[in-house]
Amino acid sequence: MIEKKSNKANLEKKKGIFVQLGLVVTLAITLIAFEWTSKPRETSSMGAMSDMNLTEEIIPITRQQEVKPPPPPSAPKVTDVLNIVEDDVQIDDELIIDDAEADQQMQVEIVEFTETEEVAEEEVFFIVEDMPSFQGKGQEGFREWIAQNLRYPEIAAENGISGKVYVQFAVNSKGEVVDAVVVRGVDPALDKEAVRVVMSAPKWEPGKQRGKPVKVQFTFPINFVLQ
Repeated sequence: MIEKKSNKANLEKKKGIFVQLGLVVTLAITLIAFEWTSKPRETSSMGAMSDMNLTEEIIPITRQQEVKPPPPPSAPKVTDVLNIVEDDVQIDDELIIDDAEADQQMQVEIVEFTETEEVAEEEVFFIVEDMPSFQGKGQEGFREWIAQNLRYPEIAAENGISGKVYVQFAVNSKGEVVDAVVVRGVDPALDKEAVRVVMSAPKWEPGKQRGKPVKVQFTFPINFVLQ
């Protein structure tokens, strides 16, 4: 069974009225919204800023001042020193010149100068036409003389030192033994004795080159042997 609504309860008939009322209300609200003016709130921070006295920080502009060098010291004043001399001082301006002319009583001493002749160094030869000879026996005769006059040093004998010492010497144009030196030694005591015995040798017959006496150099071995 279908229920039927009453005419009073049927809202379909009033639908148009409700639509028109809704549009009117909506239009009214829209107009009110456009015409409504709102005042902005004043914030506390903005109010505080209005009360603050803002002071701009001014940064001064500094310029480096030029430092002038100190002036140079003034030169010391030179004061003239005046020596006051009394007028009664006598100045002797006379120049006395001795008479340098010779007379009969003047004696002149004459000094004689002797010229000294410079001795030229002899030229040294190693091999010449006629070699130096010792007592007519040559170098063998010199070796025999060395063996007879050689003294063995006691300190070297006690320490058992022996050996051969080479001595270099020269026989000059006069036959004298000169410039003896050790060129190869063994012991200071033996070297000293070798030089001594060579320098104590008597004169030689000098060597000759083209018939003229010349200086000839030798290197002579001296053998020290313990008995």
